[in-house]
Amino acid sequence: MTAVTEAPAGPVTKGPVPRWADLAAQATLWCAIPSGIWRILFGLGLPAGFTGSQDPANGPWFVLPYVITLTAVSEAVAFLGLGLVRPWGETWPRWVPFLRGRPVRPLAAIVPAALGSVALITIWTPLVFGFDNTDPELPHGAKAVILYACYLPLVAWGPLLAAVTAAYAVRRRRHG
Repeated sequence: MTAVTEAPAGPVTKGPVPRWADLAAQATLWCAIPSGIWRILFGLGLPAGFTGSQDPANGPWFVLPYVITLTAVSEAVAFLGLGLVRPWGETWPRWVPFLRGRPVRPLAAIVPAALGSVALITIWTPLVFGFDNTDPELPHGAKAVILYACYLPLVAWGPLLAAVTAAYAVRRRRHG
């Protein structure tokens, strides 16, 4: 008796994606969400503990559009990490003009992802672990804890992206 296997419903990657890499790529999306929510609430005037010149009520009119744009860009960049474990990271999707359907050269994904992971590690690790909270205009107490809780996941974003990038590089080398 032979087993009948069904073909996958949609496009598949050229080689098997390790489960840990898929989960890590999904986690990169979740790393950026808490800080984005915090920023938007801050831009809306949530009393986040900032005082004086740091208080959004004392800021320019474009604080809210700025934080919304920053959050949208952050999530879009985090979403690109999924391309390292999805078929659209190997073949340009149909919605990309001029490139649709063409193969993605591995270095076209590996180099930006690797540079991005280095940038994320460089930006977020010192900011979170080397943060000096002696400024009286910055949040203190529970509001500082909330701020840290929302920004701490960003420290994991760079290493997760680096691991997913390495898995992508190995898979593309082995399977094209």
